[in-house]
Amino acid sequence: MNHRSYRAFLLVVALATAVTAIPPVDYPVWIFELSIGLAATAALVATRRRFPFSSLVYLLAAVHFVVLAVGAHWTYAEAPPGFWLKDLLGLSRNPFDRVGHFMQGFVPAIVVREILLRTTGLKRGKMLGFLCVAVCLAFSAFYELIEWWIVVLFYPDQGQAWLGMQGDVWDAQGDMLMCTIGATLAVLGLSAVHNRSMAALGSAAAGKEEADKTAREASNT
Repeated sequence: MNHRSYRAFLLVVALATAVTAIPPVDYPVWIFELSIGLAATAALVATRRRFPFSSLVYLLAAVHFVVLAVGAHWTYAEAPPGFWLKDLLGLSRNPFDRVGHFMQGFVPAIVVREILLRTTGLKRGKMLGFLCVAVCLAFSAFYELIEWWIVVLFYPDQGQAWLGMQGDVWDAQGDMLMCTIGATLAVLGLSAVHNRSMAALGSAAAGKEEADKTAREASNT
């Protein structure tokens, strides 16, 4: 089931980790920024057999990990793709951290949607969409708290630089807003695609179960 998309996801994670490790701007920052992506990868690997996700989830997770790896390697305030966006859009600051927080909502929203649909009695509709966005916003707020605690404990004199605020006193609020926008757009724009991806997963699972049943019956005759 979804072996190809799953293996492609793992390959992307391995390549992105290896490439961005040689050498990053700051290893402690690289470790912290990439740790969440690696933890999510470990969770997807650990639950693969009893709860395989749809192909869409693995595809989005791979893209999200690349964004995390780029931000971890250069830091979000200094990421080259952000400077390209800055020049293109005429912005006053590198917006790559906003891209990262957009993805922080866009990708997890689909993961949460799949978990809720497959493990609860919740039906597709407005409440499902609301809960997906709410969970992503809650995680985004908790992430901001984690960053705050780390700065207080380890970087008390480098808070703004370490957080990549770039002089924006409303940086945390802007990050959470981008997460909310990302989650909302994912629910509105990808739900139909996600439904088809989950249906394909269900068909593959049913086919495998039927094949296993036939093999067992054949072995007993």
